Amino acid sequence: MSTTDTTSTRSLVLENKAPGRGRASRRARVRADLGVPLRKKPWTSERLAPYLMVLPVIAILAVFRLYPLLLGVNYSFTGDRELNGQFIGLDNYFTLLGDARFQAAARNVLVVLLFVPIQVFVAGILATFVFLKVPGHRFYRSVYFLPVVLSPIIIGAIFNILLAANGPINGALGAVNIPSIDFLGLPGTALPSVLVVHIWATFGMAFTIFLAGFATLDAELLDAAKIDGANLWQQIVHVIIPSLSQTIQFVFVTTTIGMLTGLFGLLYTMTAGGPGAASYLPEFLIWKLNGEARPALASAASVFLLLIVLVIGLIQIRVLRRATKEA
Repeated sequence: MSTTDTTSTRSLVLENKAPGRGRASRRARVRADLGVPLRKKPWTSERLAPYLMVLPVIAILAVFRLYPLLLGVNYSFTGDRELNGQFIGLDNYFTLLGDARFQAAARNVLVVLLFVPIQVFVAGILATFVFLKVPGHRFYRSVYFLPVVLSPIIIGAIFNILLAANGPINGALGAVNIPSIDFLGLPGTALPSVLVVHIWATFGMAFTIFLAGFATLDAELLDAAKIDGANLWQQIVHVIIPSLSQTIQFVFVTTTIGMLTGLFGLLYTMTAGGPGAASYLPEFLIWKLNGEARPALASAASVFLLLIVLVIGLIQIRVLRRATKEA
């Protein structure tokens, strides 16, 4: 008998001699060979511990998120004013579809989506430069995040002064013989101006997420690309983007949600939805409808906003997954 056979025989003997262990393993092998499903382990304190630890968070989300959401959906099928509390079916939704402000808000959602890649690109490219340790990268790391901690009201007030028709920016344009632009008073420039300010104020969060993603990047793979003669653009396209595919997906989705649901402060301060309804977005319309004592109609607008965010988020995830696989 060879040495290998002797060793395996001894291990089998020791396994069979172990109290209960050998028999249990033999029974498991026999049940697996016969296709009999294994018995589930009893619920012990070790198995219950993870569920008990997340239970408070789930309870908080259920009480303060899920329950109000269900109430809002239910409330959107009821009437306002003299029909308060009465079930009216889909009338609120049909009313919104015919509302000029809602139509403007829906069109503006498309404008917002055009600015999402800009914010992601700005955050991603600046995070790349900091990751590659350009001169002054420690200083830039702090400066880029600084606007995130400022209040949107303060930021809106500052840029109201800067972008005013007689403000410093138009003064600088006039100094080089460029006609002044009423950035916040023209339908074509009001919302884009607010979105540019929002990008400046919030890209630091996406920038930080990208830096966290770079911490998981395989440095050896990047070094190999440099040794093979890849330039900076080739390193970004063929190494960095595929390696950060999940981070990019996360940043795209969170940036979209932030732009669709986090612009109220700037809109209220800088344009108040104007001129007319040129800078209306769904969240601003919800606030206006509540102010008009039409909470049920506002609930219907909230449901529309929820559906818009869900659909856009799912489409983004699918498209980005396919794009990063092809990269």
